[in-house]
Amino acid sequence: MDFVLEMTGNVKYKLAIDPGVFIFDERKFDLTTYFDRDEDLETEEEKYLKAVSSHWDRELIEGSAPPEKKNKPNKSLKETISTGTFAIALSHFIKNAEPDANATVLEVQSDDENVELPLEEGMKAILGFSLEGKPLREDGPVHFYYGDGRNKDNPIKNIRKFIIK
Repeated sequence: MDFVLEMTGNVKYKLAIDPGVFIFDERKFDLTTYFDRDEDLETEEEKYLKAVSSHWDRELIEGSAPPEKKNKPNKSLKETISTGTFAIALSHFIKNAEPDANATVLEVQSDDENVELPLEEGMKAILGFSLEGKPLREDGPVHFYYGDGRNKDNPIKNIRKFIIK
C-alpha cells in the first residue's frame, strides 16, 4: 500500500504528501473534539501565528531562558501521541501547492470514488491521519472530512490523490 499522497493539477508546485510525518507537525489537532467545538472565528493558522508571536515578544522583553534539563521524558505528551486521534487541515497543503488564480475545483481521488468539490470548500476540509495512536493503514493513509463535519461518521477513505482543477 502506498502511503504518500499527491497533490497535482492546476498548481504552481506539485506536492508529495507523507502523512507519516504529520504526528510531528505542530498544526495537528485532536480529531475527537474537533467537530464538537463551537464555531471558532480564528483559523488554526491564526492561532499558531499568535502563539509564536507572543512567545517571541516574551523572549524579547524577558530574555530567553536556557532549556530545562529533564531526566525522564514527558509521559503525558508521549501518551497523548501514542493514544490520540489526530487530523490536520488540508488548507496548509493547498496553499503550499499555490493553485492558479483560475482553479476552482478540488478532486479527491480514492480507491472507492472520486469526489469533486469547490476549492473553497476544500480549503476548509481536514485530513484524519491517526486513530488511537496508530496510522490509518487499513483504509488510509488519510480520511477526508468536510470542514462542516457532515461526514464525520463516514469520511472518504482510501485516498490516493488530490487534483486541483
